[in-house]
Amino acid sequence: MNKHDLIKHLSLTEHTEGGYFVESYRSDINVPTPREGSDRSILTSIYYLLTDDRPIDYLHRNQSDILHYFQAGSAITYLLVSPSGEFKQVKLGLNFAQGEVAQLLVPKGYWKAAVLESGEFGLLGESVAPGFDYRDLEIAQADSFRASFPELWSELSPYIKPS
Repeated sequence: MNKHDLIKHLSLTEHTEGGYFVESYRSDINVPTPREGSDRSILTSIYYLLTDDRPIDYLHRNQSDILHYFQAGSAITYLLVSPSGEFKQVKLGLNFAQGEVAQLLVPKGYWKAAVLESGEFGLLGESVAPGFDYRDLEIAQADSFRASFPELWSELSPYIKPS
């Protein structure tokens, strides 16, 4: 399969963060949270695709833990910033000898970006608990991110979504 086959077969659409996605599961069980709108599904899951023509999942953070699963294609590099400013990179893929991991937990409140550095596509699955809600998503804004993490600005500025 190529990226066009995956987009068609999985009914993927463009995602505001970059890449393509489709929600594949949303629990009909809700849990109360202290967030806007209160209740959230207990779990949601998506397919997420980065491609050579949409290779960046722009820097953002969520209010829920997200577990990322490598599914197919080329490895994807995650750039993670903890709330205290600790930076690390993790490569999601199946080449364990090269240090890649098949799944990655990104805790709530972490800034994250992802990039497909080579290949035609990288396909992931993501599970979010409590379930994803757009009210829980914050896309990084250049001025506030630079002010919060000036030491990371030069490395991470390419992953700020253009306004």
